[in-house]
Amino acid sequence: MAKVQSSCDTCAYYSYDEDYECYMCDMDMDEDELIRFMTDSHYSCPYYRNGDEYAVVRRQM
Repeated sequence: MAKVQSSCDTCAYYSYDEDYECYMCDMDMDEDELIRFMTDSHYSCPYYRNGDEYAVVRRQM
């Protein structure tokens, strides 16, 4: 079974936290945004930024 990839997996703000030993979002969301993000499966994160550094290079080729 393949793992479903979420938009967080490709976000530039999604990074590994060595203190908690897991991946976490580095954006500082307020409480309302966080609840909406956690409960609504169709919510589109306003802070999402593609973390693929090579996307620009591929477009230029």
